[in-house]
Amino acid sequence: MTSRERVLAVFAGEVPDRVPAWLGASPEWKALAKARAGLRTDEDLSLFVGDDFRRVHAKYAGPPQFSPDRAFVHPQATSRTPFGVERVGYGYGQPIDHPLAGARTVADIERYPWPDPAWMDVSRIRDEALAWGGRYAVLGGDWSPFYHDAIDLLGMEAFMVAMVEEPAVVDVLLRHLVDYYFQTSVRIFEASAEAIDIFFIGNDFGTQNGPVVGEALFRRFFLPHLARLAALGHDFGLKVQLHCCGGFFPLIPALIEAGVDALQALQPDARGMAPAKLKAAFGGRVVFNGSIDTHHWLIEGTPELVREKTRETLSVMMPGGGYIASPSHDYLLPETQVDNVFALYETVREFGKY
Repeated sequence: MTSRERVLAVFAGEVPDRVPAWLGASPEWKALAKARAGLRTDEDLSLFVGDDFRRVHAKYAGPPQFSPDRAFVHPQATSRTPFGVERVGYGYGQPIDHPLAGARTVADIERYPWPDPAWMDVSRIRDEALAWGGRYAVLGGDWSPFYHDAIDLLGMEAFMVAMVEEPAVVDVLLRHLVDYYFQTSVRIFEASAEAIDIFFIGNDFGTQNGPVVGEALFRRFFLPHLARLAALGHDFGLKVQLHCCGGFFPLIPALIEAGVDALQALQPDARGMAPAKLKAAFGGRVVFNGSIDTHHWLIEGTPELVREKTRETLSVMMPGGGYIASPSHDYLLPETQVDNVFALYETVREFGKY
């Protein structure tokens, strides 16, 4: 099987020749890994570890005040979200301020300078995806982290209070956010859907100890937007994968109901996210991608421990298909031990055959 055939078999509920593998990593980690293995390019690294996926992105081409990486208002800023929130700090960082912190009415939300989806250049995506010759499963579409954008704009505490005290404000805020992401992905898919296989979106609805909100609030505020995005992907013939960190086990039935085809990251040390529990409860209903612990095994462990734990994870998640092997983080950070990660993929190649 090609990588693409292998991945699509898993999404179709079939058993492939072997477990597909996935690598998501920061540029800093990739630089360390390439140096360790004597590799030159990111593509060389993907081939080295046996990554069955490739990813394409739209490029920003709008006004500088909304650019993700220039013309910052705050001198310490390192990035900016599409909605004008400047961030600073390690990795993706944290918001420097919350532009809608004082918003109390729907009118306050409506007055905000919302970005235009047309600012994203989608003209090169199709050619970039086709350049892989159909060998790999291609991820595309906008990441669409609308929950994170909402708390960036309002602030976490204000957003949580508003869900109870000002639900109309939250509804309008989320509508604006998801409208932007929806229309951006429409433009991406209209330009290149035939070259893309999976609509990949991300929102972290879990903490280490459980969901960020209860199921009732989740269904009230978030589920309709996830369902809207999932339906968009399906309308273009794509599978839909959601990245979600933390312990979100109680929300998985709702995510499946919303049309999510795969769940990615799956931190086994978070509450309720043990591989055996996930497989027993939802095996055959959703594809699992992850479950090989980054927090402890890959950062603090040894290659020998990683091999042992990867084999244990494979023994639980492989049977019957429906599993993609990867670290329990979509963005490996530079503190993640390169040799441990290499041991993970070596073990998947050796013991992930059906």
